[in-house]
Amino acid sequence: MAVKLTYHPNLYLGDSINAEKLDKIKRKLENKPLLAGVFVIALSGNPEDQLEFYASKQLAQSYYKKNPPFVVGLAGSYDEAMRTVERLTQDCLKARGDCALKEYLLCGT
Repeated sequence: MAVKLTYHPNLYLGDSINAEKLDKIKRKLENKPLLAGVFVIALSGNPEDQLEFYASKQLAQSYYKKNPPFVVGLAGSYDEAMRTVERLTQDCLKARGDCALKEYLLCGT
């Protein structure tokens, strides 16, 4: 099952994600999400939320084939995803003076 994902041009990567293997990770996410073994950080489809993150296995659900997420980050574990979102939030706060993460991320596309 192939999911056509859209990636932020300046993808936030957790410490365990090797940037040199990023293309391979993206291919796995799109073609074999059950085997990718990463956490996806994406813009939330819910207007009341800003971001969501979940295990890549979740992309195997048919919902994501019709509603592919806009991926803004990848992490190796739940805790690493939390730290990556914290870093993203700090960057947003430093750049904008607020925590409007969706607006901050979409300005960079």
